[in-house]
Amino acid sequence: MTVDTDFLPLLQRIADALDRLAPEATTSPDLGAADCFVFAPPGGLTPVPRVNRVDFELLRGIDRSRDILFENTKRFADGLPANNALLWGARGMGKSSLVKAVHAKVNSMGTGRPVLKLIEVHREDIDHLPRLMTLLRAAPFPILLFCDDLSFDHDDTSYKSLKAALDGGVEGRPDNVLFYATSNRRHLLPRNMMENEQSTAINPSEAVEEKVSLSDRFGLWLGFHKCSQDDYLAMVCGYLAAAGIERDAEEVRRDALEWSTTRGSRSGRVAYQFVTDLAGRLGHALPR
Repeated sequence: MTVDTDFLPLLQRIADALDRLAPEATTSPDLGAADCFVFAPPGGLTPVPRVNRVDFELLRGIDRSRDILFENTKRFADGLPANNALLWGARGMGKSSLVKAVHAKVNSMGTGRPVLKLIEVHREDIDHLPRLMTLLRAAPFPILLFCDDLSFDHDDTSYKSLKAALDGGVEGRPDNVLFYATSNRRHLLPRNMMENEQSTAINPSEAVEEKVSLSDRFGLWLGFHKCSQDDYLAMVCGYLAAAGIERDAEEVRRDALEWSTTRGSRSGRVAYQFVTDLAGRLGHALPR
């Protein structure tokens, strides 16, 4: 049987087109390149050479949440059972800072176990979570997936991908993967979204249950609330001490309270912003 050579270029183009349509080969990411990564869909990881974090000991006013999350994370890193965690509540109270600080603290303990890896997953990449977990299943490290400021808007169905990833489907969630998320909302979904679902559903209670059940996938809920004046001032003093800045205590108290009043809130973020402003005015560098 002979093939008309005039058709060979056409056949080659068809073969090339089919190759382009074929799914990319699944390759395991190189987790040895760093301790922290940013997820780059569909399956890439970008190493983070230096993580923007606050020292574990500098986190004030959230002692109970800090200790609970640390113990949960340490158990996971040691190969023991641990829960997915949802850190929810007031803005600026150190939710994301706590996750990064706990990760560093656990790794600093140096017990000879595999290094705990931290992978940040951006909110808009949640749809790719099931694929990412599949790629990480065989990794020789405990892996902490972290999504900051997680929430879902009306008509957003990507929360279903998160539910599937947290449950793990037929295979179950990989034993070496844990998921931490921060959010201003306890149930991750806006109230009007749940109310709209309730008003249009055949069985309203089941529709609301479907939405609220997302938060139930997190075995550990940690609430963060606005801090007291004393806690706020303790945060300011802690940051000043870490930076090696010595000022009159009464002057610091007065200026810090005035700073918080002009911003209408007291939080760890506001405390750090005050110290940043003060350090800048004094020509003093902050530790990084």
